Amino acid sequence: MSIRRLLGTALALLIVAAGVAAAAPLRLGLVTDVHAHDTNSPNQHAVMVNYAERLGAFVQAMNDWPADAVIELGDLVNGAFVTGAPLGDPARIPGILSAVVEALGAFRGPRHFVLGNHDVYDLSKAEFLAGVGSSSTFSSFDLGAYHIVLLDAQYTKAGADVAHVGWMVQGTIPSVELEWLKQDLAAATSPTIVFIHQPLDVAFELEAGGPSISNNQAVRDVLSGSGRVIAVFQGHSHESRHAVIDGVHYVTLAAMIDRDEPVPPTWATVTLDPEARTVRVDGAGLQEDIEFSY
Repeated sequence: MSIRRLLGTALALLIVAAGVAAAAPLRLGLVTDVHAHDTNSPNQHAVMVNYAERLGAFVQAMNDWPADAVIELGDLVNGAFVTGAPLGDPARIPGILSAVVEALGAFRGPRHFVLGNHDVYDLSKAEFLAGVGSSSTFSSFDLGAYHIVLLDAQYTKAGADVAHVGWMVQGTIPSVELEWLKQDLAAATSPTIVFIHQPLDVAFELEAGGPSISNNQAVRDVLSGSGRVIAVFQGHSHESRHAVIDGVHYVTLAAMIDRDEPVPPTWATVTLDPEARTVRVDGAGLQEDIEFSY
């Protein structure tokens, strides 16, 4: 065989190998609503102090699987206010954030963090970012054969950052972030998965006095109108739910936080297969199994 032919064959094999690698399934470990704290909530029957043990089980499972990346969907820490318990000193919350990030640090791969409403009860966004080692509260990147978008809904309706607020439930995607999202999705060339804390599919929630995201319809219109977004993963509600709106799958994950009547540690492994065009959610604890095609 001539050198030219040999080189041509080698190049063809490299191209085929690259194509196979690009089409490999993407494996994500997802966890939400850990509510790490040093005090339990007797009124909510919430056990918040055993987060290290529960996250340890999650990290071990993700390393064993193994996951390509881990994404945390918000309310990593609870904030100083715990219903039914003394307020205590809010200055201890950065230390709790440091401890919970350390617990996740045993995962042997990239970790990404979505900002939840509880995360800004006693922290600024800058303090949270410094604590988790991130540079922005909303961002996007390519991972395997997919485009990943992380959104920040912790804004007032006027578009101001929420920080050191003490208590806040409803979020908003401000106009600046919404315009960024439009441009990001327009430039994307791969199937896109979006991650956010408060659910976009809920029309009304009693505790919020309205939708979890005040402008949820506008955000959903951008997602469905892009033709790129196949799924949105969200937390906040503490329950497992799956809805489809305008062709986009909205998957709400059950919370990891424990209860007075103990529940197993809760998380999800998500397998995205670009060849089969399927998304499979395998739940642990209270999280339901879900599978769909796109």
